[in-house]
Amino acid sequence: MTALAIAFVPGVSPAKWVRVWRERRPDVDLVLLPVEADGVTAAIEGEADMVFARMPVPEQHHAIPLWTETAVVAAPKDSPLADLDEVTEADLADVTVLDAGPVPPDVSAALDLVEANVGVVVLPQSLFRAASRKDLVSRPLAGSPGTRVALVWRDEDASELTEEFIGVVRGRTANSSRNQADQPGGPDPDTADRARPAKGGGKATASNAKTVAKRSATKGTGAKSGGGKNSTGRGRTPRGVSGKPKRGSKGNR
Repeated sequence: MTALAIAFVPGVSPAKWVRVWRERRPDVDLVLLPVEADGVTAAIEGEADMVFARMPVPEQHHAIPLWTETAVVAAPKDSPLADLDEVTEADLADVTVLDAGPVPPDVSAALDLVEANVGVVVLPQSLFRAASRKDLVSRPLAGSPGTRVALVWRDEDASELTEEFIGVVRGRTANSSRNQADQPGGPDPDTADRARPAKGGGKATASNAKTVAKRSATKGTGAKSGGGKNSTGRGRTPRGVSGKPKRGSKGNR
């Protein structure tokens, strides 16, 4: 049976997409590979076709940012911070913050220190929930940009199956057409809306722009003057450019 291997870091659950995939493609075995946060590169260069990882990711890999995780402060239940609805940087001024950064390198060890009242730690809310520490509480960190979760893959692993899985993650139905921004090798999703052609027309080109300008000028001179007819006639309607994305060269596993 054909297989597609998807890895994921702690705190990130691909369950909802796995369910859709298995309903849609029962003929393809979807293999799930849990990996540590520092094992993303090894996974994607090894067994995994794609990885759900936290950004930043290596520049040579493709990444589709999916959502932003809320940053929380983990503190003991009897901490003054536990009485707050959210924590600000000012609230942390006189508190020891362990493993400063968006994600602690060793979440379990960091939370052990928090339980021992050594300090507090900032981490993604999903990681705190996954740790399930009953003696600790979490409070949102006001003003924090949070962490971005992305679906990551390499050109070498791109295939019809990876394109189809991207479609599942993007929420496309089984019969919907692929959008260029969703395809491996397509434009960055953060800039895709700026690059996408306007509705009802093809991709704008310099030639089309000139033709449209010519038509506008022609219409302007078409007003009746002494009952005469516009001698220049109408400009030719510009031809649209096909909205179908070009398929890049993909490697097959």
